[in-house]
Amino acid sequence: MKKEGVWLWGQEREKRKVKKEEEVKAEKADTYLPTMETVTHLPEVKEGKCFFPFRYRDGIFYDCVQFKVKHKWCSLNETYEGYWKYCSEEDFAKCVFPFWYRRLIYWECTEDGDSFGKAWCSLTRNYNKDRIWKYCD
Repeated sequence: MKKEGVWLWGQEREKRKVKKEEEVKAEKADTYLPTMETVTHLPEVKEGKCFFPFRYRDGIFYDCVQFKVKHKWCSLNETYEGYWKYCSEEDFAKCVFPFWYRRLIYWECTEDGDSFGKAWCSLTRNYNKDRIWKYCD
């Protein structure tokens, strides 16, 4: 009889332990730290200036971006905080001249180093260090 009572008491204790763990999990689900995935996406801000470079998710972007949307957009903050706008022609990143590529200084777009023969430029003064670029229009 004693053995059965001890066994039941141990089983009841285990049930309470499991219930307590489930409550803790539920509380943790209700309280979370904000991450880039949980940042509120506010409606487009029509006025405002794009901020380059800006941080979004795990990346740093030097030009307007397009993620699963029809048009390119940019952040209005250094680190994306929900404030954004669709890019217009004047919002796209501008080439930086002069820029250093390999051992030369370039004062205009170049086809050097492009395997498709398309003109490109650096978005920073030192392409060798930063490797940030875009095709020229």
